Amino acid sequence: MKITTFNPQIITRDAQSVLKVFEELGFERRHGQENVGSMDVKLIRMRDPNGFHLDISETKALPVESVTAIRMNVDDFDEAYEFLTARGFKNFYGEDTVNLKKSRSAVMISPSRIVINLVQHIK
Repeated sequence: MKITTFNPQIITRDAQSVLKVFEELGFERRHGQENVGSMDVKLIRMRDPNGFHLDISETKALPVESVTAIRMNVDDFDEAYEFLTARGFKNFYGEDTVNLKKSRSAVMISPSRIVINLVQHIK
């Protein structure tokens, strides 16, 4: 398994307030997507002039106001998923994954509450 991207991600009920802060810090919106998965997630990818990336995800289905996570893109989803589950991580979606035309993902949570959004882009 190769990690291809690794950056912070904020999962929130209110993306606008988070966006505002990071735009004031010099981050710009790069691209986004709406109505993702069964939780109707809005995704926003940001980048600053130094090349740092931040992902912001908005969903009203979140049981708390916000969660800070790590987005980890990999070249082999199944291998990474097995690696994390073998170390006690649980899939937030149960046994489901978010399957889009260009990606597959799952939000994985460790026993100590570390949150990793595991993503594989499909080429």
